[in-house]
Amino acid sequence: MFQNRVPTNRKQETQNEKSKTKNENQKTIHTNSAAKPLGAYPHARKAGNLLFLSGIGSRQPFDNKIPGLELDAEGNILKYDIEAECHSVFANVKAVLEASGSSWDKILDVTVFLTNMKKDFAVYNKIYGQYFEGIDACRTTVEVKSLPTPICIELKIIALIE
Repeated sequence: MFQNRVPTNRKQETQNEKSKTKNENQKTIHTNSAAKPLGAYPHARKAGNLLFLSGIGSRQPFDNKIPGLELDAEGNILKYDIEAECHSVFANVKAVLEASGSSWDKILDVTVFLTNMKKDFAVYNKIYGQYFEGIDACRTTVEVKSLPTPICIELKIIALIE
């Protein structure tokens, strides 16, 4: 089901991915197949057979743009597209999972941050249901005032690595 939703311009760039070993059971993961982190943190960190993804947003890896976003001259949000951002954030999560040796069906727990619960929850929840059909991951969805860039959704994931 998920394969049909991944944008065709998403290319796995494994030659540019890097992994640092903290010890035998821990590695940090960086990939060019998802938007670059905004700070000094990895896309993900392996610990034993668990994978912890940092907050993953909807910025596109190839141009750093947020799909469907329109800003005014001062950088204020004029318009955003929760549907486009949902598809983009799920594609970014999938890219990090795959770069880490995991996969969508190994997701255990999802924390979702929305900037406008009242306006966006119904659309997000419908799209989430399409991507997570049969996955049975635990989920928490919370509203936050803002995120570090003008995105409207961010995901934090815990998955298995086998």
